[in-house]
Amino acid sequence: MANFDQLLEASRHQSQPQRLLLLFAKATPLENSVQTKHQSGIIEPIMCVDKLPAEIASFESLVLEADAISNKWDFIFISSLSGAGGVPPTSQDAESHLSKMTNNLASGKDVSSYIVLDRSQRQVTLG
Repeated sequence: MANFDQLLEASRHQSQPQRLLLLFAKATPLENSVQTKHQSGIIEPIMCVDKLPAEIASFESLVLEADAISNKWDFIFISSLSGAGGVPPTSQDAESHLSKMTNNLASGKDVSSYIVLDRSQRQVTLG
């Protein structure tokens, strides 16, 4: 995946309908951390939303929509939920998954199963 729009397009062509799970998060550098290639800090959940791929026109439109609510985010953690029998999952189906994403990030649990992008659509590796 080179960018969000490719991910969005791929989600539209899965064998079962998808619902995208989007967690917006803020990075706070640790005090007295030395600026290096690998930065240290805390990443905190800010807001989350679930959307069908058809509800997102582009990364830019998603950013505008998110910024209208809060522009205090640095990263988007992305996951998806598959439907069944040709029926997409509902927002209610997504609630527990979004809660798990939020709790995993807030408690420092493994988030390696999520795609993480910065505001410029660059993929971020957390370690």
